[in-house]
This record gives sequence, structure tokens and C-alpha cells, in this order.
Amino acid sequence: MQTRRTTLITLASLATAASAQSPFPSKPLTLVVPFAPGGPTDAMARTLANAIKPVLGQNMVVDNKAGAGGNIGAEFVAKAPADGQTVLFGTSGPLAINISLFSKLGYDPISSFAPVIQIGHLPNVLVVNPNVPARTVAELVSYAKANPGKLSYASSGNGASSHLAGVLFNMRTGTDIQHIPYKGTGPALNDLLGGQVTMSFTDVLTALPHIKAGKLRVLGVTAATRSAALPDTPTLMEQGLKEFDVSVFFGIVVPAGTHADVIAKLNSAFVQVLQQPDVKQNLAAQGLEPAQRTSPADLGNFMRREIAVWRDVVKASGAKVD
Repeated sequence: MQTRRTTLITLASLATAASAQSPFPSKPLTLVVPFAPGGPTDAMARTLANAIKPVLGQNMVVDNKAGAGGNIGAEFVAKAPADGQTVLFGTSGPLAINISLFSKLGYDPISSFAPVIQIGHLPNVLVVNPNVPARTVAELVSYAKANPGKLSYASSGNGASSHLAGVLFNMRTGTDIQHIPYKGTGPALNDLLGGQVTMSFTDVLTALPHIKAGKLRVLGVTAATRSAALPDTPTLMEQGLKEFDVSVFFGIVVPAGTHADVIAKLNSAFVQVLQQPDVKQNLAAQGLEPAQRTSPADLGNFMRREIAVWRDVVKASGAKVD
């Protein structure tokens, strides 16, 4: 009896070992984009997915699961099997901001996911209508304090990064610039161009054509480093604002509990893809500034820092989504 039991245990152990050693990936992977098709997040995800098959040996299918500021797609991945086959192309919202913004969240950005790699970030820029008599951040702050209630900033909606950037700006400068929320970037930009609002914090890709046409004046880049698209434009931090890094970051995560070997293989694959000249060119055209640190631990540490920063900003903004 004991011999039979020992044999069964041995066979079970061998089966488990064989299963653990099965090749990954064994079938096409799913890259979940938590936003609708057609936007910059979707475009970047498809660039990566199209390039990864020769590296991993399997197709990567993009699956758009939009809604609730990215939460629907993020929750879907959080609850997927922890086998590395379902991957999230996450952004600042679902991976850092929403945990403070939404009163109910079906996942936790730290405990529900295992980080794979930070892809990069899309810088935001501070732009003003040309009627505003300011050409630097210092001039803007002076003008705002001398003319209370005269300046307003447009955002794509309450709780959006373009809203919270303005909250952080007021916190860092002691100004009280009024927030005007819109239902999307398009309407906000239209009123900024028309002079109904005076300034905005928007992504460089959206603002660039209007900056070049002279319809908007750029005062600074809101990221930690200058934008490749606007190399002569200083950051807000260069202009004296401490710890002002407001950009949309992009990262790859998988469900918590995914085996370390699988995460390492995914990380290696994305690193290889990001080094390909055509991928670099496509992502640069989409406005992406590549991440300098690409280990799983780097992304995990970065997410923790971002969560802490935005927790304070969301609290100061008073924004909350049920």
C-alpha cells in the first residue's frame, strides 16, 4: 500500500514538473487595452503586438475593453488566469490614479498585478491661448496672482490627468486658476483655441500642430525631461516647480501570481521589440518617450511612487467618481 502511494505521489510530482516546464507561450496571447480603439494607447499597443510574434513565437491579439477610466479592462486582466497569456497595456489611470479617484475598484494596482515592463510616457505640455500675456511659467504665475479669477484651465473631464495637472500646478505655485471640465480633449481644445478658456495641460501629440501654427503658445513640458518633439521647450521643473512630473505612463502588467520565469520571458520579449528601429520610429511618431528603466522591479517601484503622488493630488482636488 505504501509503495503504491509513493508511486502515485511520484507520478503526480512528475506531472506537475512537466506542466511547469511546458513552453510559454503555448498559444496566442491577449493584450488588453482598457480604452477604445483609435486613441494613442490603442495605437501603441498595436505597434508592440504586431512586432512581438517573431520574438515569442505566438501572435498577440489586441482586445479593447473600454470603460470606467480604464477600470473595466484592468479588472478583466486582474481576474484572468495567472499564466502570462493575458496581458494589460496599462496607463496612469488604471495603474496609479484610479485607486484614489474611484470609490469602488474591483482590483488593486499593486496587489492584483505583477509588473512586467514600463514602456514609456506621453508628455503633457502647458499651453496658453496667445491672448495670455505670458511666455514663461514665472510670468504666468505672476499674471495669475495679479489677476485673480481671470485665468481658467480646460481639462478633458473631472479626475483626468489634464484636470489633476492643474490641481498640482495650483498647489505648487500658490495660484487659484479655475478648472473648467469638458467631455473629452476635443471640446476642451476647441474652447482653448477659441479663447473661452485661457490654458490647458494636454498631451504633446495633440498640442503640437496648434503650437507650430501659432494658435497656442507652449510654456513648458510637464514631464521630468524635455520632449523630443519640443527639444527647446524647458520643463516646468526647469522653471522652478518642484517634483512636477505629469505625463501619461504606459506599462505592461500581468495577473498577480504569474510565474517569475514567464514574467522574465515577457520582459525580455518587450525589451527586444522596443529596440527594433521600426518600432522605435512608430512609437516616437505616436508621441512616446521611451522608458530608461525596463525591469519589472523598476515598473513596480514607479507605480508605487505615482500612486502616492496622485493620492495627495486627488484629495486636494476633491474629485471622486462613484
